[in-house]
Amino acid sequence: MSALTYFLIGLAAYLLGSIPFGFVLVWLFLKEDIRAKGSGNIGATNVVRSGAKKLGILTFVLDACKGFLAVWLVSHIAFAPDLTAVPMQNAEALAAICAILGHIYTVWLRFKGGKGVATALGVFLALAPIAALAGLGVFIVVFALSKYVSLASILSAASFPVFAILLPHASYSPWLTAVIIVVPIIVIAKHHQNITRLLNGTEYRFGKPRMDQA
Repeated sequence: MSALTYFLIGLAAYLLGSIPFGFVLVWLFLKEDIRAKGSGNIGATNVVRSGAKKLGILTFVLDACKGFLAVWLVSHIAFAPDLTAVPMQNAEALAAICAILGHIYTVWLRFKGGKGVATALGVFLALAPIAALAGLGVFIVVFALSKYVSLASILSAASFPVFAILLPHASYSPWLTAVIIVVPIIVIAKHHQNITRLLNGTEYRFGKPRMDQA
C-alpha cells in the first residue's frame, strides 16, 4: 500500500530531522544544556552566541546535512522492493516537511527544537540546489550588511520560493510546489519574536558583547 510507503518516509525523515545536534554537541563537549543559555534555542546561532563558535558552525553543518539526507534517503525508501512505489517528488516533499517539523518539534526534547533555518537549507539543497544557493547568497549579503542573523534568515527564507520559481528548474509536482512555499512560511513564523524585536529596534545584532535572546 502506498500509505505504508508514505508513512515510513515521513517517520524516517521526522526522526532524522529531530536529532538535536546543537543540544548534543554542547552537552558532549561543554557539559552544558544549551537550552539554559542565551535564547534557549538549540540552533547554531544560539550555540555561537553562547561562546562556542566552532560548535555553532558544526551544528549548522550537521543540521543542514540532516535535512539534505532526509530528502536524499527517500530514493531508497520510496522504491524499496517490498513497498508500493510512489511519485518521487511527492515522497521528497513529504520527507522535506517532516524533516523540518522534526527539527522544530523534536521528540527527544519534549517537542521543542530550533527554528529550522539550517535544516531548511539542507532540504532545499536537495530539492532545488540553484534556488537554495541563491537564497544562501541573500542570507550572506543581508547578514554582512546588517549583522542581524534573524533578518538574514527571514529574507533568505522569503526569497527562496521566488528563486525556485524564476530560476531554471524541472517541473514541480503540486506537493513539491506546496512545500517550497510552506517551509519558508514555517521558518519565518518561527521568527515571530525576532520580527517584533526588529520592529522595536531591540533585536540582537551579531557581535555585540551583550547577549539578548536569539
